[in-house]
Amino acid sequence: MPKKKIPIYLDTSYSFEERASDLVSRMTLKEKISQMVNEAKSIPRLGIPAYNWWNECLHGVARAGFATVFPQAIGMAATFDDNLMFKVGTIISDEARAKHHEGLRNGNFPNVYVGFIDQFLNDIPNGLTFWSPNINIFRDPRWGRGQETYGEDPYLTSKFAVAFIKGLQGDDPKYLKVVATPKHYAVYNGPEKNRFTFDSKVGLKDLYETYLFAFKECVKKANAASVMAAYNKLNGVPCHLNNLLIQKLLREKWGFNGYVVSDCGALIWVRLMHRYTNSIAQAAASALKSGVDLNCGFAYNFLNLSINWGMISEKDIDIAVQRLFKARFQLGMFDPPEKVPYASIPYEVNDSQEHREMALKVARESIVLLKNQDNILPLNKNLKSVAVIGPNADSKKVLLGNYNGNPSKYTTLLEGIKNKVSKDTKIYHVKGSHIKTRSLLGIRRAKKAAKKSEVVIMCLGIGQTLEKEDMLVFPFPDRLDIALPPAQRKLLKEIHGLGKPIILVLLSGSALAVPWAANTIPAILQAWYPGEEGGSAVADVIFGDY
Repeated sequence: MPKKKIPIYLDTSYSFEERASDLVSRMTLKEKISQMVNEAKSIPRLGIPAYNWWNECLHGVARAGFATVFPQAIGMAATFDDNLMFKVGTIISDEARAKHHEGLRNGNFPNVYVGFIDQFLNDIPNGLTFWSPNINIFRDPRWGRGQETYGEDPYLTSKFAVAFIKGLQGDDPKYLKVVATPKHYAVYNGPEKNRFTFDSKVGLKDLYETYLFAFKECVKKANAASVMAAYNKLNGVPCHLNNLLIQKLLREKWGFNGYVVSDCGALIWVRLMHRYTNSIAQAAASALKSGVDLNCGFAYNFLNLSINWGMISEKDIDIAVQRLFKARFQLGMFDPPEKVPYASIPYEVNDSQEHREMALKVARESIVLLKNQDNILPLNKNLKSVAVIGPNADSKKVLLGNYNGNPSKYTTLLEGIKNKVSKDTKIYHVKGSHIKTRSLLGIRRAKKAAKKSEVVIMCLGIGQTLEKEDMLVFPFPDRLDIALPPAQRKLLKEIHGLGKPIILVLLSGSALAVPWAANTIPAILQAWYPGEEGGSAVADVIFGDY
């Protein structure tokens, strides 16, 4: 009996483009459209499993159980070491692959229908398409999402982005390890509260040299497999509908051959907030014609209407769906595991001791010594007593930043200091105040602890209560100024008045203005949001082990 011929899309001897084209040719229009949203449905008759395209890994695999959590992106940029960033990307993609294949082996992947809110609040099994890194340029230090970026410099941003993407996507000549998605294309950098309506008006020189440079480098030097468009307008045109950005520059001039994904809900906002189109169907059609292949949200469910109204053709849909399946083929999703080199990464690498040690190394190198008057640092580990004061001293949350994973173990600043000093050293810990609000009782307790101590380590700064992404529920995602909150300034001055030596540790994802402290406090460290080993790293610096 003759052997049954397998279809081209399952035949690994064909190119990924040929396989994608063959697979799409077998789909109905309804099936094609179902693949163009982030929660893509299964097509059992073709052996296509459901798939959720939305995964995050800004500084560790996020929302997928325990994972190694590195310092927030802005902190990693402070290392100025793009080779280290490559290693971070490699570790993150190792863990992503390990989680993905463990899920497949256990039969619990993918749980595709998680919903928008669940995507943020709950852990879900992870896919291999990641919407990271954020390579927007951090021009205003009040912007709530500046913490996700590599800072204000286009060159440094490009170096770190290229290194990170190379680490994520791997070096196999055939298969991608994961898909990286530099975002948000383009000129997205606040104000966060107006991100669905804002019109970024930028001259050509500034556009090309400042805002687009890193994206170009990601495409030309790192071969990024995906790009995410931005919510805002650029010079009057919504970025998702901007033919100059996507077709002319990204695809034609830079040679990008991957897929473009919308930001979540963006095409709905094109209609409702930008009021740039007369219907959601028109917004969806215009985005597709401009080169957006995948929609995070539900706007592309209107594409059948777009076809019926003559706005697009089925061929336009075919082009987009072929790009999407080319990526899934590149990831080896339809090939035997033994043919995909990354499928053999063991689950044990996830959250491993080796990865934890790298998180510590990166955290150490991210810390910036802003002041060390009279070489007060390093401190002696055999101090008789030390007070550890401040709202960030024993906070786990402040270690993580946003778009974070969940470590199996945290080391807060207080714990790091306890682990570092002599067993005979007495440690007095008091919160002293909240991030934003003053506590008179807290100040009294803090002063009492400081009076009993040789040295005071003040752990101040901000957190996700003061800088964050706008999710339509937060009143102030951006800061109104860059000052340390008044409650903490008051606490710091009260402790300083006791005449004790003070080491000030600042934790934030953006600049903090501390002019009084800069003139008064002998030692100041900027520790960012330092990841799971942040406490150990800060203690290593304060006590001279790094």
